[in-house]
Amino acid sequence: MNVYWEALVLVTEPATLGAILIASLLGITLGAIPGLTAVMGVALLIPITFFMDPVPAIASIASLAAMAIFAGDIPGTLLRIPGTPASAAYVEDGYAMTKAGKPERALGLSMVSACVGGVMGVIALMVAAPLLARFATNFSSVEYFWLALLGLSCAAIIAAGSALKGIVSLLFGLWVATIGIDAVAGQPRFTFGSIELMGGVSFIPAMIGMFALPEVLRNLTARQPRIATPTMGPILAGLGATLRKRWRNLLRGGAVGSLVGALPGAGADIAAWVAYAIARRRSATPEAFGKGHDEGLIEAGAANNAALSSAWVPTLVFGIPGDSITAIVIGVLYLKGLEPGPIIFVKSPELVYAILFAFLLANLLLIPLGWAVIRMARHLLRIPPAYFAPVVLACCIVGSFAINNTSYGVLTMLAFGVVGWIFEENRIPIAPAILGIVLGGMLEFNFVTSMLKSRGDLAIFVSRPVAAALALIVLMIWVLPIMRAMRSRRKESP
Repeated sequence: MNVYWEALVLVTEPATLGAILIASLLGITLGAIPGLTAVMGVALLIPITFFMDPVPAIASIASLAAMAIFAGDIPGTLLRIPGTPASAAYVEDGYAMTKAGKPERALGLSMVSACVGGVMGVIALMVAAPLLARFATNFSSVEYFWLALLGLSCAAIIAAGSALKGIVSLLFGLWVATIGIDAVAGQPRFTFGSIELMGGVSFIPAMIGMFALPEVLRNLTARQPRIATPTMGPILAGLGATLRKRWRNLLRGGAVGSLVGALPGAGADIAAWVAYAIARRRSATPEAFGKGHDEGLIEAGAANNAALSSAWVPTLVFGIPGDSITAIVIGVLYLKGLEPGPIIFVKSPELVYAILFAFLLANLLLIPLGWAVIRMARHLLRIPPAYFAPVVLACCIVGSFAINNTSYGVLTMLAFGVVGWIFEENRIPIAPAILGIVLGGMLEFNFVTSMLKSRGDLAIFVSRPVAAALALIVLMIWVLPIMRAMRSRRKESP
């Protein structure tokens, strides 16, 4: 009980509450503007967190992400421009409601569904994370090797639209992770004589570059059409009756999002699409989906924010990112001296629970702040995204420079920004590359450690029951798509 009380004291400190409120306002504003994403907002927030204590720093990231993910529904509903990839799952239904003269109903349902789904995801996080952490204290380097490989496999094969492009992105990230001095042999790799590269590629500037700079380049080069936004009626009118009627969709969406989000590398995008597909299959009127039906919008909207919360389960328990946002969080945790993994629940349980309480508070703030931003949405959507480009670029440069107070960070950010832009222009997903950079060192370290323990015997990787089960799951992830492709090719051949 003392741990919970200490966590509550940490969350209710004025600095933490102020950080949550400011980050929430920033997140909900960024998410409501087409072209500005939640991941980009989190990447830009990192330099500011350097000057914060651990709890306000992590709480501000969680608050910004929760608000921005919901706010991404606003341009999707009013303009048919999804603010996040997850919002794309139900954008047709939201826009159809807008064309029918009911934008406030679509946005009101999205707001309440996101709040309920987010709270369900936080509860899942509070229940599952400590139990898994207790279980994971018995893990050795073998289990961590397979967990890292599982996260990378999910990101490259399942999360990416094209498995081949996902693997290309993953291999790039793994290559970046090898740059620097080898921790085991002490040999420099891919440093080309550069002293700066001997310490490896700095993770934070690389992420700022890959996530934020492509947004700047895209907003500067894309043509911005003149935006006409619809008028808005009362937001909360009639929502209670609809949600009472659709309570199964609401709860099922939250449950699906919590489960899918907890998978390493899956994230809210997949959760929303899976929830939308389930809603359509279980509906009595599947033909109405995509034409303004509220079932898919409620279920996928709840899954969206639930997955965002539960993605922190693998992050906190195993140190494996659940999505792109938690990949950034891992970097911040290390910067704050908090090593993610089961040991954090033993060494600093009050900090972990404080982060969970902050996440819960951020989701509850969705209702008042969401209501306010929906009312202001018409004015926000009139601001061309290109106007924000200089501010975002300045934040990128300052944030990258602040890591070590050297121009090396800025150069790293610019180089990875160009790479990120090339990736996006060719529809290559960025998330597998980021996960490769984050998990590459962990994968190599645990592989080498296991091989040294077994004196080169590969059987050690399947010698323990949990390790063998994880190995089987990884094998299935890689083999099943190949078998499916071979089967479909056989059917197509005469």
